[in-house]
Amino acid sequence: MDILIMIVCAVISIGFLVFIHEGGHYLASRAFGVRVTEFMLGLPGPSIGFTKGETRYGVTAVPLGGYAKVCGMEAGPLQPHLQEVLAALYRRGTANMEDVARDCGISDDAAYDALEELVEWGSVVGPTKQDQYNTYRAPRVQPTKRALKKAEKAGLPAPASYELGQAREVADPHALYESEYRQQYRSLPFWKRSVILLAGIFMNLLFAMLVFIIVFSIIGFQVQHPETGEIVTIHASVLQALQAGFMYIGMVVQAVIGLFNPATAAQTVSDSTSIVGIAVMSKDYFQAGLVEALEFMAMISVSLGIMNLLPIPPLDGGRFVVEIFQKVSSKMVSQKAMNYMSLAGMALFLGFFAIMLNQDIQRFVFGNWG
Repeated sequence: MDILIMIVCAVISIGFLVFIHEGGHYLASRAFGVRVTEFMLGLPGPSIGFTKGETRYGVTAVPLGGYAKVCGMEAGPLQPHLQEVLAALYRRGTANMEDVARDCGISDDAAYDALEELVEWGSVVGPTKQDQYNTYRAPRVQPTKRALKKAEKAGLPAPASYELGQAREVADPHALYESEYRQQYRSLPFWKRSVILLAGIFMNLLFAMLVFIIVFSIIGFQVQHPETGEIVTIHASVLQALQAGFMYIGMVVQAVIGLFNPATAAQTVSDSTSIVGIAVMSKDYFQAGLVEALEFMAMISVSLGIMNLLPIPPLDGGRFVVEIFQKVSSKMVSQKAMNYMSLAGMALFLGFFAIMLNQDIQRFVFGNWG
């Protein structure tokens, strides 16, 4: 039963904090008009949910964390022939890769590369498991109530609606392409892309600061009077609560910086914990009461946010460094280079994870870790 409680507490705490982190990316993307095709609670995989507008919302089979699929974040230059391939597929509604290649007068490989990038954009629906061939479809289009009212107010015809895979007229291929491109992350200026990348971290830190205000200013904390020994509840001011929050964030930043100092790296890793340690601690904090659970969530939220600032792909901080490099050098980082950097970053984190997992097993399972 204790193990089950630990698992439930870990899923609630980590799942919620990763969910609000991804929620930051989602809200910032939508605020800038960038398409988000999926917003899920859980790790990528089989899911249940519903679709509203162009976004599918739901829960996956492993409800730990969450993700927002922001369109147009692929690295490297744009594939050629995107405009003509997009128009050709929309005119057919449903077509195989070879049909599109023939319509555009390009090779099958060129058509495939363009179609796959358009799938990443959310402009095209890729092949399903039931498709025998490389079949692609134009997406379902259902005008929102806001769009219908706007058209009615302007005296314009109502926007057309289309079912998945339905053919549609393309009078101006360039206008269609521009309309789709403007909804991509890569079409935004540097500062907007930076906001989207850092929005998840901001949400984690914002949640932690709100918890500090709730715990220290609204709920209050108990202290013992030095003379009478009486337990009294003290309510700090909002400013004092914020100062306490910033002090804790500073401590976490110093600890993370310690990872890059050879003199303190070993001690920093030793003081850290893995998912096993978080599960054990989450059970203890949750059983201790609401205030303790909130404080624990705030601590993990700060750690999650600051760790994501590390300049290591595929973390947000790593992608942000890539954006800065591209801005300063005016050079585009290729998808191949991004993949190599992401693999190196994942290898580094897997190494840290293995060390911390061993520590937690020694601490909490065998009880023989100092």
